[in-house]
Amino acid sequence: MLYMTKELIIAFFLLFSASVQAQDTEKQTILFFGDSITAGLGVQQEQAFPALIQKRIDSLGMNYEAINGGLSGETSAGGLRRIDWILRRDIDIMVLELGGNDGLRGIELSSTKDNLQKIIEKFQTKNPNAQIILAGMQVPPNLGQEYTSEFQTIYPDLAEENDLPLIPLIMDKLGGSEELIQGDGIHPTPKGHEVIAVTVWDVLLPFLE
Repeated sequence: MLYMTKELIIAFFLLFSASVQAQDTEKQTILFFGDSITAGLGVQQEQAFPALIQKRIDSLGMNYEAINGGLSGETSAGGLRRIDWILRRDIDIMVLELGGNDGLRGIELSSTKDNLQKIIEKFQTKNPNAQIILAGMQVPPNLGQEYTSEFQTIYPDLAEENDLPLIPLIMDKLGGSEELIQGDGIHPTPKGHEVIAVTVWDVLLPFLE
């Protein structure tokens, strides 16, 4: 028969309590899964909008870790190939920002939508209780008005079909401002990322509270 002294019982209790506390304080994760906009091409990592979201989270004492899963040049097909590797860890919320490079390359719209749908399905299969927030994208009109208009409908259609919250156009408030857009006419400046962070935060916050 195992005999436990009072001191051993107290030590065991303290160890157990510390273990429970560590589990309780484990941070939930927010994955920002996207392309160069998410990655922060042309700015410092701490200036990209996922890092700015983390600063807001920390300032409010929220128990979340923001993960920047952006990759410059990423297409929806590339994201689909990459998602299984990303999902090796548990994710509580995913902000999905992909498709802009598809539009710039004139990729068939049905292919872009299908790839994004498969990313959503893979995420939901791996994390059935997690939340996806879809970020809408837009492309320049150089491929024709029909293509441009149909491209923008991909995101509200996916949001409706999958019952997902939608950030209508993640870069809509940047316009053509030289203060908010880099010289390439595509990527946000640090101030542009600040604007995007506010846009994303407004949709994200209800899922953190």
